[in-house]
Amino acid sequence: MTHPSVTEDQPTTALKFAEPGKFTGFGASAEFGAHVFKATIPAGRAGDVVLTEDYGYLAGLEGTPECEIRAVLPRAKWGKLADAARKDFNARLRARRVPPSSWKPQANLLDRMLGKELCVLMWAAEHAGEEQLDAICMKWTALRPEERWWLYAMTAAQGGLAEDGKRGWRKALYYALSDIDAVEPRRAKRALMDDPKTISLFG
Repeated sequence: MTHPSVTEDQPTTALKFAEPGKFTGFGASAEFGAHVFKATIPAGRAGDVVLTEDYGYLAGLEGTPECEIRAVLPRAKWGKLADAARKDFNARLRARRVPPSSWKPQANLLDRMLGKELCVLMWAAEHAGEEQLDAICMKWTALRPEERWWLYAMTAAQGGLAEDGKRGWRKALYYALSDIDAVEPRRAKRALMDDPKTISLFG
């Protein structure tokens, strides 16, 4: 299946077109058959967090499967990533007057664009040690949503499934986001360049 570009994804995101109040989880459309992501979190510290893309009504079209497992991450690595993603996603959901959410030990639904952003974060952490998770979260937070979408599109085109962790772009995400020395300069530059009119998923 050909992975669409970022610009192709923007017009059809659930958060842009779902009816007000028709949301569940992190901005996912509550309509039956919606194209969403699902983060399944086990209870306790054991097991793996599994991120799945569920194609809904798109399943079967041009060979599209019902779902694909995009990322699998040990529960022990999930805590810091979960906190960074929750804060980022909820701030943007509130800005669009969409109810915020929290991670629960169950299947957590996400708007498909937020799901792609979470993929980038989880993929970057696949090869990381405990000491590198803070840097990865900081660098991911400093990225604009459209930058995360671009990284997802480039990575998924060559290795977008859970078992593709050793492919080039997947490793590249780790090296790019775990470089702690580049965090603060990038954040300072972004503050200077910030423009309220910049395109975003929710704008």
